[in-house]
Amino acid sequence: MFFHWSYLLLLPGMLLMFWAQSQVKGTYRKYSRIPSSMGMTGAQVAQEILSSMGIENVNIEPIQGELTDHYDPRASTVRLSEGIYNSTSLAAAAVAAHECGHVIQDRKGYTFMNVRASLVPAANLGSQLGPALIVIGIVLSFLGGISSIFINIGIFLFAAVILFHLVTLPVEFDASRRALKLIDQLGILQGEENKGAKAVLQAAAWTYVATAVYAVLQLAQLILMSRR
Repeated sequence: MFFHWSYLLLLPGMLLMFWAQSQVKGTYRKYSRIPSSMGMTGAQVAQEILSSMGIENVNIEPIQGELTDHYDPRASTVRLSEGIYNSTSLAAAAVAAHECGHVIQDRKGYTFMNVRASLVPAANLGSQLGPALIVIGIVLSFLGGISSIFINIGIFLFAAVILFHLVTLPVEFDASRRALKLIDQLGILQGEENKGAKAVLQAAAWTYVATAVYAVLQLAQLILMSRR
């Protein structure tokens, strides 16, 4: 594949993503070593929050891997990585509370969460076919074939990926806001411990920002390369 100067646009996004990933890993490791004064495991924190909100019929299950925590609305299940599920650390409390924030969003019909869910099929299709169609269009332009159709469709599809990442930002920020409020109100963490939880969730938020920025830069790079 030939080199085009527009690839340089991706460098800031790559650096931002590398920095964000190092931040979240470093912050997580720091606060995963500090136990909470209440001694509640991640699973207990999740159960306490859901019970306090009157939310029933939501399972809390362990899952393999590190930082693989997520809420599956289709299965009504909060899945916590093993290091969170059984841990009594500040990081475990923060992550478990964050995933419960998504449960609350789901039960209350949070608009951006519903929009994000509706964008998943288009985002998956766009991430797989968008860049490929643009490259096909570029190759056809060298061969004298019809290229604009492939390029424009590819750009349109990849735009759905960007929209998905942009909508993800308020979803994640709102879940963290709900989490920090609940662990403070319920006394799950005490005093300065809340600052540790906030640090963990803020570091995690940067990964979503970095991903969105990189997606925007990638689309700009593809457009510039197709207009050469």
